[in-house]
Amino acid sequence: MLRLALILRRNLPRLAGLATIPLIRAVFLLARMLGTDRASAAGGRLAQLVGPFLPSHRTAMANLRAAYPKEDERRLRAIALEAWDNLGRTGAEYAHLDTIFDYDPENLATQRMEVRGLEQFFAIRDDGRPGLIFSAHLANWELPAICAEKFGLETTAVFRPPNNPAAAQLVQEVRRKTMGGLAASGPGAVFAMQGVVERGGHLGQLIDQHFTRGVVVQFFGRPVLANPLLGKLARHHDCPVHGARVVRKEGGRFLLELTPPLDLPRGPDGLIEVQGAMQAMTRVVEGWVREHPGQWLWMHRRWRPHMLPKGTPTESILPRASHPSPSR
Repeated sequence: MLRLALILRRNLPRLAGLATIPLIRAVFLLARMLGTDRASAAGGRLAQLVGPFLPSHRTAMANLRAAYPKEDERRLRAIALEAWDNLGRTGAEYAHLDTIFDYDPENLATQRMEVRGLEQFFAIRDDGRPGLIFSAHLANWELPAICAEKFGLETTAVFRPPNNPAAAQLVQEVRRKTMGGLAASGPGAVFAMQGVVERGGHLGQLIDQHFTRGVVVQFFGRPVLANPLLGKLARHHDCPVHGARVVRKEGGRFLLELTPPLDLPRGPDGLIEVQGAMQAMTRVVEGWVREHPGQWLWMHRRWRPHMLPKGTPTESILPRASHPSPSR
């Protein structure tokens, strides 16, 4: 009996997750029936109602205070609510990812998608070279990978599966239908990702989350740990690095933008510096977040000073005056 109890205790979270598969699929079906706009709005309202009562709301508020130390609490709470709205909308929109990207350059007025930097897509698609694309958890962050697939840019997207097995299974099904190659982060994944670039392919990754074995970069004037993978690949292959972001617009519309290749810092040996490359990418992401703070995933514990290498200053390295208020 003791052994049985231990087995159940170890597997109870997974069993509970599997038990939610019918429920999650039912919610997914309901979102399909509601249509894109109503499902997105309902998801946003639900997240705004429930989110502030969850532990991750405290994380979001702590992050906002760290990023905007001079901003008043009322404005920070408003940004947090906007972030919950965006997260709820993004979750509901998973049911419509196969149709939400309807870009048509011949009929722009009726389309949800506005694509800026389209010439960059075509350039990296046709240059015969490997390439790297970084993005962040802004607006609906699944859309850049869908855009790449739509425009024939062969790209492998690096993703972290959701902890809930039911959600992970459903998200994986949706991604396989709408995106190109997929690479789940985890042990051994680095070799698979490196193989993509060595074969002349393109690799896309979200770079705005904590990575325990990362390099130290500054984000909102404070040190954080960033995954160095793209910096290492850029150094080894000397390939172009672009940024891709999504902006949520009024009326259920989106702007998708691909930046020109970044001019990354190089060392005395002429090779790209890994830490400098990740800092350059993080600086672009910070600019995106400052422009639309309510569309970023503030619920993630981005600042973890206790996990920084010894000797790393944990306080802001920038003067207070250099922290502009979030855009309204």
